[in-house]
Amino acid sequence: MVKGPVRCDVEVERLGLPDDEVELRTFAGGLSYGRRPPSAVPGGSSPAVRIIESMTAEPTEPVSRSVVRASHADREAVVEQLKEAAAEGRLDFTELDLRLEQALSAKTRAELGLLTADLPPEVVPDPGEPLVLEGGLHGAKRVGRWQVPGHVTAHGGMGGVTLDFTRTACRLPEVEVEVHGELAGVTVVIPDSWAAETGGMDPGFGGLKDKTTPDRLPGTPLIRLTGAGGPAGVVIRHPNKWERRRLKRNKPE
Repeated sequence: MVKGPVRCDVEVERLGLPDDEVELRTFAGGLSYGRRPPSAVPGGSSPAVRIIESMTAEPTEPVSRSVVRASHADREAVVEQLKEAAAEGRLDFTELDLRLEQALSAKTRAELGLLTADLPPEVVPDPGEPLVLEGGLHGAKRVGRWQVPGHVTAHGGMGGVTLDFTRTACRLPEVEVEVHGELAGVTVVIPDSWAAETGGMDPGFGGLKDKTTPDRLPGTPLIRLTGAGGPAGVVIRHPNKWERRRLKRNKPE
């Protein structure tokens, strides 16, 4: 495909050829004139036709990456990186506020790049192998300290499933938890500093009880809840009083 301003000059010199014997053809690259085949010309004759075509294009210079306009997603990514840097002690609160203000008003990617140039590059954690839990007849639990993958699937079955994230050390920015309440339901427990997104969840007959708060600390994962509540439903919440007492005695790593 030719980019940029295009000039197309087509000159058809017809030597005694009537207009009804000239054929206009189209193809992927543009247009062309030609003579009709003898069978399409009255009398079967095919007068000589000379076609002169020329096409020139002015090449378009590639736009430098530094002047590419920043999107909302670009700004949000830098904001998250700055917040994580502050949580790690790399930026004080004054500098964080200044850089956040500049990030939200940045017009180009180059401006955003300057705000994180003195910070270490982000390392994307390995999401690991997906985890599948089946409630079956006797139920299933994942509690304590366990390696959190990027995708967890839980089927409540007849015994139910409990997913407790309160003692895990998860470095992933987001974890998708696909739950199917079925007959016994699924319970998901997340730390107070984590947040959940439940918009992709079908509550089903049993419903969805979201008892979490929207507060989320920088550097903590977002739990994206999907699936269906089924007959028994799904509950996602923060630790209750009894669980909090246990956490105080055995703090998460």
